[in-house]
Amino acid sequence: MQTKIWDVRNNVDDLLTYPQVQEIITGFKQDEIIAIPTETVYGLAANALSSTAVDKIFKAKGRPQDNPLIVHIYEKAQIEDFACIPDNKVHQLMDAFWPGPISFILPLQKEVLAPAVTAGLNSVAVRMPSDKVARQILKLTYLPLAAPSANTSGKPSPTTADHVKYDMDGKIYGIVEGFQVEVGIESTVLDCTSYPYKIARPGAITKDDLERIIPACITTANYQSEQPIAPGMKYRHYAPNSPMALVSELTQLQLASNEALIAPRKELSRFNDNVTYALSDTFEDIDGAMHNLYSALREMDQHKEITKIYIADYSHIAGSDALMNRINKATSGK
Repeated sequence: MQTKIWDVRNNVDDLLTYPQVQEIITGFKQDEIIAIPTETVYGLAANALSSTAVDKIFKAKGRPQDNPLIVHIYEKAQIEDFACIPDNKVHQLMDAFWPGPISFILPLQKEVLAPAVTAGLNSVAVRMPSDKVARQILKLTYLPLAAPSANTSGKPSPTTADHVKYDMDGKIYGIVEGFQVEVGIESTVLDCTSYPYKIARPGAITKDDLERIIPACITTANYQSEQPIAPGMKYRHYAPNSPMALVSELTQLQLASNEALIAPRKELSRFNDNVTYALSDTFEDIDGAMHNLYSALREMDQHKEITKIYIADYSHIAGSDALMNRINKATSGK
């Protein structure tokens, strides 16, 4: 299969000005899978109503069948076609944070989604992305689009179209090429099937953010689960090819010539003889570290001589939960 590339970077504000836009829309309606930019990571999108389309996602990614998908929508009214919003508190949270990097797990109401989307569960995760290109595609197709990250399962998620090409060229129908994503890690996932609501996967929208809207409404789920209710809860994720270890005391670290370090820029000066990557300028720049994490891991994979990667521990910094969730999964393989 020859993967089509649609470079829409000059048409971000009005996708209808892109000459091949109809080819993209028709592809979705003909059950093809197409990678699209979102504000979190690039997603591998397909019609969530079609088993033919959704099965292609699992095949292209090598994704386990018990790992559910997130359904992306253009507007809240689409939810009533397949799920229900359990109470007014959930409405309030959606209105506060959508469009944006948060997915809500809701009770299924009608069995119209492809069964593989929910992995046999009686719930489904739903998101309304804020990325301009993603929103226009969702509006033009007016389909619920299932869209996990557009990478080989277990590997670092893609934050640029080039990352998608590296993993998916020849495996998928097409790639909509936008700019590098804004956030850089996957969405927060909030389980709203019971109360208090549970954060099933941390992301850029935090417990504190949510409780500013609805006080004392959030608890935290066990991210490791035998029956995952959301992506990122069970399987190996985000890992580079070389083994990676977390390091808390950088002042004590000694690197061999074939070892690399990912850390804040100000911590790298004494490692000039090694391969390094500045994850952020300082430890306090959590947003910068999240934005750069997957690019850093993918960059390390380009250095075949590296046999071990060390990555700085940001856990002492407030607001680092989502970043450390991804780092811990990449280092532990869980």
